[in-house]
Amino acid sequence: MKAITLKAGRDKSAIRRHPWIFSGAIDEVMGDPQLGDTVEVYSYNSDFLGMAAYSPASQIRARFWTFKEKTEINKAFFERIIEDAIEKRAARGFDIHDKLAAFRIVFSENDGIPGCIIDKYGEYLSVEILAAGPEVNRAVIYKVLAEKTGCKGIYERCDSDVRKKEGLETRTGTVFGEVPEEPVPMEENGVKFLIDIRNGHKTGYYLDQRDARRRVGEVAKGRNVLNCFCYTGGFGLYALKGGAEHVYQVDVSKSALKIAKDLVMLNGLPTAKVTHTEADVFMYLRKCRDRGETFDMIVLDPPKFVEAKDHLEKGARGYKDINLLAIKLLAPGGILATFSCSGLMGMDLFQKVVADAAADAHRDMQIIERFGQPADHPVSLAFPEGQYLKGLLLQAD
Repeated sequence: MKAITLKAGRDKSAIRRHPWIFSGAIDEVMGDPQLGDTVEVYSYNSDFLGMAAYSPASQIRARFWTFKEKTEINKAFFERIIEDAIEKRAARGFDIHDKLAAFRIVFSENDGIPGCIIDKYGEYLSVEILAAGPEVNRAVIYKVLAEKTGCKGIYERCDSDVRKKEGLETRTGTVFGEVPEEPVPMEENGVKFLIDIRNGHKTGYYLDQRDARRRVGEVAKGRNVLNCFCYTGGFGLYALKGGAEHVYQVDVSKSALKIAKDLVMLNGLPTAKVTHTEADVFMYLRKCRDRGETFDMIVLDPPKFVEAKDHLEKGARGYKDINLLAIKLLAPGGILATFSCSGLMGMDLFQKVVADAAADAHRDMQIIERFGQPADHPVSLAFPEGQYLKGLLLQAD
């Protein structure tokens, strides 16, 4: 039998159904489990707690598959998990059979496959595996996905550096059917997109900002909008569709901006009302400040600034700096949509950082709305770490 026993007093999180077991909580390892092996988990008093995937190289030494239930981690297990995830999303309005829909089918621990993200882009799936359990079971996971979704192809995006913490090599490629070299079409709230599954950020796009993009479009009418870290221009497309006076799209990636330009034309939006600029956002904002420019609305959706706990202070300074620059550029009554995708930075800290930036800019700001993850990115109450995205919609004096 392959099993682990937890130290006395270190079973409280498991009893509360938190899916992670850290290395320091383990008292004894039995049966010499290897990378990704399923182990039974017991308390110090020998009470059975559940089944978990073992990862000998990771600080998160095991991740629970089930609690209080002895079961085989096999095809039938993954069929139940994936069917349940699809059914729950269908109840929330996400149709697995919609050939142009894009949404998250499985959100790792929150949907019962720890360390595995499965996104649908039209008729194709993009999968990111970050942990040992789904890594050793990937063949059966892909087989179940092909059967349950009717997709044309599945592409692996197992290229994150996070895999190294699990002792896993990076890997990309088609694992089922065919996935085209060119970007694939999808639609979101009536806006058309082209998604580069093979080379785009994350699994291809930022599906988690769907609701925020729609909201930005609703308040953009008649405004000059600056979309920072625009990537392929999602927020800008919504702003144009919502009647923005002009949209300024800024990103450091030339290839992303090319797609952004193509998407303006694809959606039949006025090209004369959008400007695309390849630039470092921090430098761009400083130049705008020095020229005395202002904007009626600014969107800040930067990459993750906090990768680890010891980076939190430095990351907070980065968020403050970028928000300070943006707030100074807001016209009277201007709106700021600002976000953080750093899971280690909670909403309270993020709001404090933005408040400090507003104070340093000598601007009074009101919170109009708070943003989080959409309904296809659910968060288990037992796993608050699943809540990584936060945002604020603010209006200046």
